[in-house]
Parts: sequence; structure tokens; C-alpha cells
Amino acid sequence: MTFNILLFVVVNRHGWSEALAGIKSPHVKYICPHAPVMPVSLNMNMAMPSWFDIIGLSPDSQEDEAGIKQAAENVKALIDQEVKNGIPSNRIILGGFSQGGALSLYTALTTQQKLAGVVALSCWLPLRTSFVQGAISGVNKEIPVLQCHGDCDPLVPLMFGSLTVEKLKSMINPANVTFRTYSGMMHSSCNEEMMDVKQFIDKHLPPVD
Repeated sequence: MTFNILLFVVVNRHGWSEALAGIKSPHVKYICPHAPVMPVSLNMNMAMPSWFDIIGLSPDSQEDEAGIKQAAENVKALIDQEVKNGIPSNRIILGGFSQGGALSLYTALTTQQKLAGVVALSCWLPLRTSFVQGAISGVNKEIPVLQCHGDCDPLVPLMFGSLTVEKLKSMINPANVTFRTYSGMMHSSCNEEMMDVKQFIDKHLPPVD
């Protein structure tokens, strides 16, 4: 059987392997890369799992441009590996939670690999001011995006999600951007969200003969 792939990027696998197992489809292979350990400025420079340095948690905080770009290259290399293994990139959905979701959005908008979609949970678009105004010209300008956020998120406030979805709609086909919010949900997930993720995956990664 030829598989489709969900490449779901997380900082820490804890909890996500179980959550994804709960929505698994037999024709989709799930890959869950987790972040390396590195010093993080926001964590008083103490080492913790992180894809790139986080300096602040406000929309105008300084960002680790070099680290974000390097992390995106690492994700692109994971996609390339699956392509070499015989899976066309347009049968790969890129997804993630929090920093992993942010990295997934940035990667999808900057890669030359045509993807099947993006699942962006409780996250934001990194380096958003680095993108020129208007639609992107890359291969993913029509990419379907499911963006989800809890309305009680204390770590990545809902405002970040709202700003991100407006930016996305100016860059790719706005009809392909879906934004779901969940009442009472904090910086976490819920069953309703995971069902929305499953529907999105099943729609954009149908079984392959």
C-alpha cells in the first residue's frame, strides 16, 4: 500500500503520540519529529526542547531568524527523505502544535515542495514581516490550511491566531484557510479539535489505490 503522510512537528512528543493515535487512519503514516534541546532566552537561557530560540511572547518580540530558517530547512529535509522513499510531497500534510505549528506554517510558505495541507494548532506565523505584502508566488499558494486555537490560551493568546489567519488569507487563497476556535481551551488540545484535524486529514489525504 502506498501511504499518505502526516508530518506533525512538536516540541515534545509527550501526549501527542497518544492524541494522534486516537485519530489515526490506516492509509496515513504519522511521523512526529520532536525538537532538539537547546538554550532558550525566555527560559533564562536554560536548555529545553525547542526548534528555535524564543526571546519574547508578544507580537513585536525579537525573533531568532537564523534559528527559524535552519529549523525550516530541517523540516524540509524530512519531507525530502519521504519523497526519496517514494511518497510524493503533495501527499504529505505538514502540521504541528505551538512552536511546531509555527514552524510548519513557515516551512509550507517558503518551501518549493508542493504539500497537501497544513494543520496549525495554537500557534503563530514566525517572521511574518519578512513576507512581502500580497500573495506568495510559490507552489503552495493554494494550500489548504486548518488553523485551530483555544480562546483561553494564556501562552499563545488567541490574538496571535487571529493575526496569523488574517496574514495567511492575504498570502494564499483565503477560501482554503479554515480557522477554528474552541471555547475554554487553553494551550492544549481537546477532542473536538482532534476530530476537526481528523476530518481535514481524511479530506486532503484520501486513500491511494
